[in-house]
Amino acid sequence: MSLGRQLFAEALGTALLLAIVIGSGVMGETLAAGNAAVALLANTLATVFGLYALIAVFGPVSGAHFNPVVSLVMTLRGALPRSHLLPFVVAQLAGAACGALLANAMFDLPLWQLSTHMREGGGQWLAEVVATAGLLLVILRGPAAQVPMLVAAWIGAAYWFTASTSFANPAAVFGRMLSDTFAGIAPVSAPGFVLAEVAGALLGLAVAHALSGDGRRR
Repeated sequence: MSLGRQLFAEALGTALLLAIVIGSGVMGETLAAGNAAVALLANTLATVFGLYALIAVFGPVSGAHFNPVVSLVMTLRGALPRSHLLPFVVAQLAGAACGALLANAMFDLPLWQLSTHMREGGGQWLAEVVATAGLLLVILRGPAAQVPMLVAAWIGAAYWFTASTSFANPAAVFGRMLSDTFAGIAPVSAPGFVLAEVAGALLGLAVAHALSGDGRRR
């Protein structure tokens, strides 16, 4: 598969993922009438179903990373050429921004906005380490045919058992900064999340390596 097609798949897949996450957050909050649990449940279900579909569709083209730390780990394992890492990350970030703008536009919100939703503290950073480590462990150790389902299931579960609601993705952090809605994150909170996600990805890789000896599926 040509690099151009892979980058298009990564950009489009990430854009659709962010549109799903942000759009379902807006819809859930609107319909929940102040009930945060109902809003989070709606956000979770839409993300789980959408993520499964996107991985199944775009996986054969680019691997369906939609996530810079997934691309980083795949590069470290030799599954993604080093020369492809930066283009993949740029495509993912561009896609995330476009997805946020699309969600804003669909709900008649100001197109350009920055979130004021503060997400800080040791508990939230630890939650991002756990969520991201688990995500990479599922990707690296799950049976290949079941990875779309397993990734969607892990993210759905982590929405509820982590204090951060499981971003587990620097591109998602970037896109969600551009929406001052239920799913948003204030720019000042973003660096802590991204650092925690990188640490979590490396931890997930280390655990996968410890389980299998080479970090690959068995």
